[in-house]
Amino acid sequence: MSYGQYLRELLLPLGVYDLDAPFNGGELDAAGQALDQMESQLEEVDREANLSTAQDWGLEQVARLFTRRPVADSPQELAQALAALLRIGGDSFTLSAINDTIAGCGVPARVEETGVERVRVTFPGIAGIPPSFEERKKIIEEILPAHVEIEYWFWYLTWAELEEKFSCWQDIEDRDLTWEGLETCVD
Repeated sequence: MSYGQYLRELLLPLGVYDLDAPFNGGELDAAGQALDQMESQLEEVDREANLSTAQDWGLEQVARLFTRRPVADSPQELAQALAALLRIGGDSFTLSAINDTIAGCGVPARVEETGVERVRVTFPGIAGIPPSFEERKKIIEEILPAHVEIEYWFWYLTWAELEEKFSCWQDIEDRDLTWEGLETCVD
């Protein structure tokens, strides 16, 4: 029901107004249209002000709070990444919290402790250096405490795996692989 109809129903029992007259009816219709527009704007503001329901400019406003934009391909992924960043607090530096935050930011990486104030970052399921590595590296380094030494590990085909995967060099040549293609041919 529009606000124009609502106003008419509200005033009808009073019997004071001729609601079908052009002047009274036109005034109610104009006021109703203004209220309808205001309601749609308020619904948009309500949706965009909540990170769990935002789809457009609300996400962009929250993303502007951070120095780097999280890696995300859709509004839902961006909302999850921003929520992960907003969860960072004074007690967010446990290994599981760090991994949760990195994953929430859309970075497919895993952090493991390798010693006192040392961590190793791997990229499970991604052979070689991941695409847009520099951007991902900056995000990871902003999440990890500054005093922690970070070692990045990349996954490449080993000679043992090469010998298991290919029976001879002709198999490699038949696939027309470059050296980079060969060393990342881990599937």
